[in-house]
Amino acid sequence: MSEHATDIELVSFGDNRLMADLSGEHDVNLMILEKALGVRIDPRGNRLSIAGPPAARARALRILAGLYRRLERGESLSEADIRAAARLDDAGAADRADPATPTVRTPKRTIAPRSPNQRRYLEALARADLVFGVGPAGTGKTYLAVAHAVSLLLSGAVERVVLSRPALEAGERIGFLPGDIKEKVDPYLRPLYDALGDMLHGDYLERRFSAGDIEIAPIAFMRGRTLARAAIILDEAQNATVAQMKMFLTRFGEGSHMAVTGDPSQSDLPPGEISGLADALARLKDVEGVETVRFSREDVVRHPLVSRIIEAYEDRPGAVRAESRAVKDR
Repeated sequence: MSEHATDIELVSFGDNRLMADLSGEHDVNLMILEKALGVRIDPRGNRLSIAGPPAARARALRILAGLYRRLERGESLSEADIRAAARLDDAGAADRADPATPTVRTPKRTIAPRSPNQRRYLEALARADLVFGVGPAGTGKTYLAVAHAVSLLLSGAVERVVLSRPALEAGERIGFLPGDIKEKVDPYLRPLYDALGDMLHGDYLERRFSAGDIEIAPIAFMRGRTLARAAIILDEAQNATVAQMKMFLTRFGEGSHMAVTGDPSQSDLPPGEISGLADALARLKDVEGVETVRFSREDVVRHPLVSRIIEAYEDRPGAVRAESRAVKDR
């Protein structure tokens, strides 16, 4: 229930324990919302006092109510969830129960979009056969694609999940690394293992790997295969050559779904080599059944500092060259 004043809103919550979870340790969640929404939020027992302009108070009240409902359903809240609720900023967007907000449920967690582009991405993944997720690191491109693939597998919509990456990082050659082929390529594929481990329990994941229902392999291992009734993901696609990209995209089989993710600005291909991702985006932009969702630094859902780092690099692309010239001139 709420009481209205000219510039203060008092909202009551029935469960003091959930109220503490909503506020966060040392009220950190409330401080995040204060900064994002331009209001002041003060806890008073099981009530919150919200001060600020009417529109900002209404937004804060809506978001807090949605977050509280999530706690009532037994979900947990992180600081990233609080920032995401403020970022989405429309009626019901903070509440995962809102039918307009696509969610992915996995055995270990429920995954919901944390930005408008993430929402569009999940909708595209559910709608199109081939989806490109393009943008900077930390925007959830790969994580959401893996979550969608896992949900398709668990629901029986596909029979297996195939995750792939180019085994190329910063010009290194895996043939010179110690160990057998699995030991050589596993470090390059670790982010995919980590994403799966965040959604599926370890023993279940091991059984799925052993049965071949989930496969993680370098892109070179895809040659000559046809992947039917599979959820297929190519991650770090900016490091695939044009020939590799064509090969991978044509692995499509009946009943399959494919997601291709990457950041065209972060290619590790040799100088002069055209990125297969950039080439595919240009070639397939008007092809039916293909959708592209582009992320920006505003979609970064890692630590807020990541977004600021990306901004610094985007705003000063020639900083190193300029600094080098300055040193030479001295």
